[in-house]
Amino acid sequence: MSMIRMRISGDHDKIDTLIHALRGIDGIEHVEDVDEESMDEMRDDSSSSELVDDSQGDVVRVEVNAPQKKVELVRNVALLATRELDIAVEFVDEF
Repeated sequence: MSMIRMRISGDHDKIDTLIHALRGIDGIEHVEDVDEESMDEMRDDSSSSELVDDSQGDVVRVEVNAPQKKVELVRNVALLATRELDIAVEFVDEF
């Protein structure tokens, strides 16, 4: 299994739509919004957390555990969502 990490920014409802789409991919065992665990540690503004400007929408960190043969599909679904949902996705090695 490969761990795909991404930062997704935009409207929270649209981000949820992408997360739901990722969970619907056959063979994907785990999709998690990891921000819920660390939100207590973060400030309310973006000045020290390296996030987009606070007025630009939400930023959510998502981890997807996928079989190697599904990694490209997960990335393609996320990239397609950037166009369809008007959100931004950044693939990262670590958060």
